[in-house]
Amino acid sequence: MTQPTFFVEEDKILTSLFEEGLDCLHLYKPGSSPMYAERLLTLLSDEYYSKIVVHDHFYLKEEYKLRGIHIDHEDTPIPNGYKGKISCTCHKIEDLKEAKRHMEYVFLKNIFDSQTFAEEKSSFTANELEEAAKRGLIDRHVYALGGMNIDNIRVAKELGFGGIVICGDLWNRFNIHQELDYKALITHFEKLRKVIG
Repeated sequence: MTQPTFFVEEDKILTSLFEEGLDCLHLYKPGSSPMYAERLLTLLSDEYYSKIVVHDHFYLKEEYKLRGIHIDHEDTPIPNGYKGKISCTCHKIEDLKEAKRHMEYVFLKNIFDSQTFAEEKSSFTANELEEAAKRGLIDRHVYALGGMNIDNIRVAKELGFGGIVICGDLWNRFNIHQELDYKALITHFEKLRKVIG
């Protein structure tokens, strides 16, 4: 998932991540103007568009032939007549069963304390997650979101999550206001890929 704010080196970093094997990018820029999202997309090669999912400004999906749209809040309506891939974020375990019936995949938030937003703490106990896994609510269509890092990927795998959403663990390795060299971020992404592999 992208940083929640836009920054100067972003297109170069995203291009490098795609080159290193990033298979799906969620473009998450809450409260931003669509103009900035369009600018970022035009700076990326169109060969990557089929790997990008947008969290708002859903018209970008058609305009740039993106992979799909993501619904962050249950009260966000799916655009009228929309045909294409949809994913969503669930904040409660009991919402997973219904969401999985309509979505390509679902994020379950917050598995651990967020590394991006200090106020977002883990929403579930280990027992609640284990019980959800036993009941088949957590499966390959559910991705772990919130505080995911290289140290807890194993926990998500053991619970049966189909994937993980990396945000802070990656972006915290690059200071968007002071740095131009993003080698440490790319190196960390390579390490994450090996652990996930």
